[in-house]
This record gives sequence, C-alpha cells and structure tokens, in this order.
Amino acid sequence: MGMSITEKILARGAGRRSVSAGQTVWVEVDLLMTHDVCGPGTIGIFEKQFGADAKVWDPDKVLIIPDHYIFTADAKCHRNIDLLRDFVRRQGLTRYYDPEFVHAGAGMPTPYADPTQTSYLGVCHAAMLAEGFDRPGQIILGTDSHTCTAGAVGAFATGIGNTDAGFVLGTGKLWLRVPEGMRFRFEGAMPDYLMAKDLILTAIADVGFDGATYRAMEFCGSTVEGLGVEERSVLCNMAIEAGGKNGVVAIDDQTVAYVQARTDAPFEILASDADAWYVYDQTFDTRRIEPVVARPHTPANKALAREVDEPIDRAYLGSCTGGKLTDMQAAARVLKGRSVAVETFVVPATTRVDAQLDRETVDGTSLRQIFLDAGCQVGPASCAACLGGPADTFGRANAAINVISATNRNFPGRMGSKDAGVYLASPLTVAASALTGRITDPRDVLQ
Repeated sequence: MGMSITEKILARGAGRRSVSAGQTVWVEVDLLMTHDVCGPGTIGIFEKQFGADAKVWDPDKVLIIPDHYIFTADAKCHRNIDLLRDFVRRQGLTRYYDPEFVHAGAGMPTPYADPTQTSYLGVCHAAMLAEGFDRPGQIILGTDSHTCTAGAVGAFATGIGNTDAGFVLGTGKLWLRVPEGMRFRFEGAMPDYLMAKDLILTAIADVGFDGATYRAMEFCGSTVEGLGVEERSVLCNMAIEAGGKNGVVAIDDQTVAYVQARTDAPFEILASDADAWYVYDQTFDTRRIEPVVARPHTPANKALAREVDEPIDRAYLGSCTGGKLTDMQAAARVLKGRSVAVETFVVPATTRVDAQLDRETVDGTSLRQIFLDAGCQVGPASCAACLGGPADTFGRANAAINVISATNRNFPGRMGSKDAGVYLASPLTVAASALTGRITDPRDVLQ
C-alpha cells in the first residue's frame, strides 16, 4: 500500500523509508514558530527545563512573530512582547519581526526601513506563507492551532502546546503520531460568487466539528487545482475546525512558482501515491455548492446564506483567512460605489497587504479608497479582533450583537463578548451582508 503526502513528509522527518497511520515516530522539525500569546509561556518552559542560559537547538529554524496584540496600548500585552524581545536579544535570533524592535547586533533582516514592502509584520500564518518560510515537504510546528495554514504549499504543519514547543526549542525534535488520512475532492469550475471559505465550511459541516480529529485533511480535485495558494491556505487553515491534525494540498507547478518567487531555499516535492489509504474519501461537485455561513457557535453549523434571515450589527474582514490580498479584492468588488449599513472593519493580514490597498485598484479606484468611501474602518495589519483582545484592537464586543466575519472560528467569546453571535462567511458574503445589514447571499449584490 502506498503513502499519502502527509505520511511521506513524516517518514522523511523520521528518517524512515515509510510510516503508516497510527505509528508514533520521532521527527526532526524544520521550523518552529511562536508569537506574543504563547511565546512567553514557551520560553518559560524551555528555560526551566534546559536552563536559563541554554541556547535554542537551531536559531535559523526558530521564527517569532508578535501579531495578536502588537498594536494596542494594553500594558499586559506589551509585557508579553517585551519578554519576546529580551529572549531574542539573549539568543541572538534573527527571525523576529515587530515594527518597533531594534536588534542589538548584526544579521537582522531589513524590512524595517520600509515595513510596507514586507509581509513579516502581520498575522504569523499569512506572513510565513507570503515570505517563503513555509516550503513543500517541511515539518512546521507552531504554538497556534492555525499553523496548519502552511499545508497550502505541501508542508506538514500543525499547532502544538507550549510544553511541546519548549521541548522543540531545546532539541529540534518531537514525538508525533502519524494521522489517518481523509481526502476531500472538489471537482468543477469555481463560480465567481464562491470562495475557498464556502468550500471548507461545506466540508466541515459534512464531517462535523470533530469528524477529522487527529486526521490529515487532504484537499484535491480540479477546483482546488484552480485555486491560488492564498485560497488554498484557507482550506488548510480551517482543518483544525473539524479537529484535523493538519490540512494539505498537493504540490504542483503553481506551488513551486509561488515558493520560488519568495525564497531560494531548497525544498522537496512529494506526492500522495495512487494507492494511498484514506479513512474517508468524499467528492464534492463545486457547481452545486452555494454561498454559506457558519452560524454560532461552531464552524460546523452550516446554513445557506440565502436562507439565513438574520440582522447583523457588525461586519469584519480580516485575519489569516480573510485579510489576504485576494480577500480584499473580493470584498472591494462588492463594495465599490456603495455604502455599508453597519459598522464594518477591514484589517489587512500583513503590512504588505496594507500597502497593496493603495496600489491595487478596481476600475481605477484603490482598494483602500473603495473601503473608505463605503464607510469602512481600516485598521493596522494584525490579528486584531479575531481572538478578541483589548478594545483598541476592535476586540471587545460588550453586547449581544451579531457579527459576520471572514475569520475562522466562532466559539462563544471568540471575538469579544461571550454573548455575541459570530457568523463565519467568505469575504464576498461578509461584504454583501455589510451593505444590507443582514446575512446576504453575494449573488444578490454582485454586478
């Protein structure tokens, strides 16, 4: 029996010819990422177990990106970032990115001369992908459940806890169980009113919020092959919302071109064997899929947008699944020449996307101007309200309001108040709903 791409990556990391689902193996880690939420805890465990003066196993394989609370006046959030900066200085790490940090020594990258020319500053998952840190065939671990985003370029990527991350900091290794595989085929041309968010919400609803627990969700088919890497990243990012261990898309010419445009570092091209075994194998006809939303309070609570007659109080376009350039372009297509009916926030995923709001246009008008003319508020590149957070990150919803959001999770309290209802949707559906003040199928407003 053959192996899936996930099994092949783990076999390579374990130094074995083959592995199979259910085996537990020691693997060599290619990249460890942490950020301002979990970084301090990870550092504390590392220094407790390995010593206050211990050095990380490989400084070139450690990436730290403060992104959740970087643009806030909250003193406790600043303390987290101060702890990261101190660790970076003591370790001599060069892969650390925040807009105010000045490295004590040489070797620091130079995006800070013009932050708008880099994606280093912003949501860690979007930045890792956009700057070429994520590469095919790698084993990428991060202290964030949505680290699985990197599967968009054919990597094995998954979130881990602070304890595991502290161990990886010291050893570069981790004990992993090989997950069973699930294959999701999407076939057919993608209609212009659908986005990857509609596909993944459909898949999650099909298996349930725990239906992929500790399994590898592999996405394929002609529809997926036609998606850009940014859209593929949405599929992989939300694998965790079905309990998945990782999400992954096959490596193709588009993958290779995307990665090689961002890095000259080597990578390995792997592919699932024709006779690889999957515990679940389902084909979806994309032409039969309609715009959907996930009602509160789980991403599996799917409903057709055209059948949800619910008023909304706020619309939110941002995060690693909704703040990329493709998301901004999609929303601008809906909002151009119109005005929003509810408070609407637009938060680019990275500083590069923020700059592209001024350079990219629709019929001669910049994306930023389209959003401003429509009455949207545009915030700085960060995670902002996706994880709630301080009020000055748009994060505190202090009432039982309804929010339609291009983010990836809608549990109670996820974006602020536990009494708020968060509806997940594609950027197209978010923008359409912002115009009407109700959950709206984008087909109703697209020109």
